[in-house]
Amino acid sequence: MTQFPPPGAPRARIPSPQQPPPSYPRVRAGLWRRCLWSGLALWALTAIVVHATGDAALLPTLILLGCFLTPVAFVLWAYERHGHDLGVSVILGCFLTGGTLGVLGASLTKDLLLYPSPRMFAGLGLAEEAMKLGALVFVLRRRPGIRGLRAGLVLGATVGLGFAAMEGAGYAFRAAVATPGLGFRALLETEILRGVLAPFGQGLWTAIAGGVLLACRHPNGRFRLTGAVAATYLGVALLHALGESTHGIAVWLVVRLTGGEPGRHLFTEGYIAHPTEEQQHLFTLLSLGGLVAVALLGLGWARSLTRRAPSWRSTP
Repeated sequence: MTQFPPPGAPRARIPSPQQPPPSYPRVRAGLWRRCLWSGLALWALTAIVVHATGDAALLPTLILLGCFLTPVAFVLWAYERHGHDLGVSVILGCFLTGGTLGVLGASLTKDLLLYPSPRMFAGLGLAEEAMKLGALVFVLRRRPGIRGLRAGLVLGATVGLGFAAMEGAGYAFRAAVATPGLGFRALLETEILRGVLAPFGQGLWTAIAGGVLLACRHPNGRFRLTGAVAATYLGVALLHALGESTHGIAVWLVVRLTGGEPGRHLFTEGYIAHPTEEQQHLFTLLSLGGLVAVALLGLGWARSLTRRAPSWRSTP
């Protein structure tokens, strides 16, 4: 005979099954923002100390903070918003491997193409984007489950930003040692310009190529060289070449618009001998306008890809 407990008696509770913890580490919301602002404060403090003391031993600290701050913060944002299921090891592998292989490819290409020219910039775009995509394939070669447009956009951007950080550090170091004294002003100008452009240049171009590459990846993990992948690679390399050659194009246009005789040497040398005030203002306008135009083309292309990917807005 079944006996029921008296009214008001405590009842035993059967514990509900525990949800398994996520297999990927969680990042606290807003970590990228705290990293950006705290890093910016440290960079500014280091710059003040270097300017006040003239201590050359602090230059590596200033270079590393200035060149890695924006790329690292942007990678943290991408990981937090769209890539936390990909894994920290993959993110780090793409950032470091992409940066290293990219700068090696750029150095070898510049040695083969000795002077600035349309051929050199086209070669740089093709070589650097190929090296960055090769780095992405190398990191993901044993991870067949990572595929799709969203993963490609996040990891492609990570590869490109790793390249931007290491390339920017090299240019900042060159600006410091090539200028008499510490080259402090040239160093800061290089870091600020490349830090602002990094997400809209190297990171954006490789994000587009990586997104299409992983979107076409076979379920068994095999990478496929489809027509879409080849066309995207060529288009991204063209954007890369345009971004790199903006300075020379602006010089050529300034001379053309101000009534001079433009020649190939202007594009090759990259400067105007004894420019007028009008030419200086026009050059600033055209060079910045060219960079903005290339960035807008890349952003529009990336935007068109994300609109076709429902997983971009509903990430796990």
